[in-house]
Amino acid sequence: MLGSTHGTLTTDFRARVVACGEEPYAIVHSMAAAATEGDLDVSGRPLHAPVPDLDRFFRPESVAVIGASDAEGRPNTGITRQLIGWAERVGARLHPVHPSRESVFGRACSPSVADLPEQVDLAVLLVGDPLPVIEELGQAKVKFAVAFASGFAETGEAGAAAQARLAAAVERSGLRLLGPNTNLNAFERFRDDLDGPAIALITQSGHQGRPVYALQELGVRLSHWAPTGNEADLETADFISYFSQRPEVGAIACYVEGLKDGRSFLLAADRAARAGVPVVAVKVGRTEAGARTAASHTGKLTGADQVVDAAMRQFGVIRVDGLDELQDTAALLARARRPLAEGVVVYSISGGTGAHFSDLATGAGLPLPTLSEEKQRELHEWIPGYLNVANPVDNGGHPVGDWRGRKIIDAILADPSVGVLICPITGPFPPMSDRLAQDLADAAEATDKLVCVVWGSPVGTEDAYRTTLLGSSRVATFRTFGNCITAVKAYLDHHRFTASYRSPFDEAPRTPSPSFRKAQALMRPGQQLSEHAAKQLLRAYGIRVPREQLVTSAAAAVRAAGLVGYPVVMKASGARLAHKTELGLVKVGLTSASQVRDTYRELTDIARYEGVELDGILVCQMVERGVEMMVGVTQDALFGPTVTVGLGGVLVEVLHDAAVRVPPFSEDQARSMLGELRGRALLEGVRGGPPVDVDALVEVVLRVQRMALELGDDLAELDINPLMVLGRGQGAVALDALAVCR
Repeated sequence: MLGSTHGTLTTDFRARVVACGEEPYAIVHSMAAAATEGDLDVSGRPLHAPVPDLDRFFRPESVAVIGASDAEGRPNTGITRQLIGWAERVGARLHPVHPSRESVFGRACSPSVADLPEQVDLAVLLVGDPLPVIEELGQAKVKFAVAFASGFAETGEAGAAAQARLAAAVERSGLRLLGPNTNLNAFERFRDDLDGPAIALITQSGHQGRPVYALQELGVRLSHWAPTGNEADLETADFISYFSQRPEVGAIACYVEGLKDGRSFLLAADRAARAGVPVVAVKVGRTEAGARTAASHTGKLTGADQVVDAAMRQFGVIRVDGLDELQDTAALLARARRPLAEGVVVYSISGGTGAHFSDLATGAGLPLPTLSEEKQRELHEWIPGYLNVANPVDNGGHPVGDWRGRKIIDAILADPSVGVLICPITGPFPPMSDRLAQDLADAAEATDKLVCVVWGSPVGTEDAYRTTLLGSSRVATFRTFGNCITAVKAYLDHHRFTASYRSPFDEAPRTPSPSFRKAQALMRPGQQLSEHAAKQLLRAYGIRVPREQLVTSAAAAVRAAGLVGYPVVMKASGARLAHKTELGLVKVGLTSASQVRDTYRELTDIARYEGVELDGILVCQMVERGVEMMVGVTQDALFGPTVTVGLGGVLVEVLHDAAVRVPPFSEDQARSMLGELRGRALLEGVRGGPPVDVDALVEVVLRVQRMALELGDDLAELDINPLMVLGRGQGAVALDALAVCR
């Protein structure tokens, strides 16, 4: 079981360090030797998602229905009847199992699993408590089982304990389980008269998958439906990995309420990204507070949903908000060919419609290039000269009713800068709308470029919509402006992402760096490090800190100031001292021995009054003239260590302007984090200020990532704030740091 494997590796790694005192370097390599070479990262976590062989789940040769019934009025009877029909459709032999029935629906019934006439691929459990049956299934070498029973983790602590017992029994048995608390969605009837790439559907709530399933009525093919339920064993990640390798699957649509294991999900998303298969997901929980007790600014900045959002973005998972967006985006991505260009042209019969749509599209980030003067002259051969054809293209209405309509569409699509043509039709107006729809459908058949139509009629029974547009496998038809824009942006983003995708797992460190040994000696389990100790940790990973000395007397402070060089900063340093400024324990700009001597006494007096235990006073080099940033590490309950970068100093408290990533991530991802910041212009220089050393900032982010990967759970929090980023070519200096060990 993939989720359990992750936990076993990490637990074993930690246990051997504590119990045996083995060197982590040796442990990692002994574990890697036991697995396939290169399968584990530096912390002993898998680097590749296994692809479960689910062929015999979706297309079994033989099926057993445990608790089968044909008694009228019983819930199991309807389920048994549906399973019989499904087995016939997929060509499987079905065997009813019931201790007190000789036959069910005319089929011979076995009293127990042990009495089945053959080894079965799939067992469907129509029993209230599946736990007693699992061991029998394992002994019978059953490959897969489905448990519909509820009353598990969804009900609270007692149910969660029952689910844990079920999961443990499944792992011992060797079979794979779907559920519990799942349903019959995997055994639905899928239309077999539809062609083209299909959508594979994964849902944790069966009802929420109904809108995607209904796409078949609009001509969109569906190949699989995996209702994962409580995910005691098989989880969303398993099905993403499997579906991404299926040749008929053009896109994977997911409705996710909670992820079982963050690492498994990322590995599965990575596998889909490598294969170029788009994953579109509704992930509920955007409003979750994600509150936590944290000593650092970093820990207070990043909520749980922000981490999920960032992790999905890193690996190309397209997150949408509504089921209608899930429908439309998955359908477009499954069926549309790779774009030949990124330019989007809006074509309409109304200037108002075109302007409205263009505003929304531009605001969402779609590229709407201005058509060349030559192309505009060509379009004005058929469109009156007083109308705008630069983009959006307004034809004024009349040309769509005759031969000119198709000429205009073909001319737009022939432009090499155009990859997508979008035509919003706000309402039916026969016969012109019928002719326009037909021209768009015919043009779509003749081009490799994407043609989208927004049919705005609230009725949806018009022949131009039901027959012409929905009857075309090449036109992408939408009912709302918003869904069209969301889907087209996802389409362009996905293909841009996969065209340059390089898996970060391929570049993840397999062995600890020399810095790891130094850092490990500085860690203090269960303690918060003093600023001085935290900076030593940064030094171990090559992160620059100011010249400084830790002193325990006024005379030593004066000597240190002479060595460090005036002006200096003086700070109190202590293991439990998180925010020094608020207590008046930081003094800057000291320029003389007398100031240093007086400040030493002042700082120690304040600490004594506040009851703060110090390990000394830091006398530090004063660094000025840069942009204050913050870089940190926190532990996410789902994904483990995460890295955050944002504006630092006092701005971190005011603006909460930060971006987050889940290691491992590439240098490109580190740079994209900076691009997400609202205050990114500060790095480029504002109001006459010079640009700062962005390369040095990126290098710090990558070194902090390495620290997070190697120290793993042992580093509960790290907060570098401020990190002073100096002028271009001058580097970055960590002026303050806080670290909490677990």
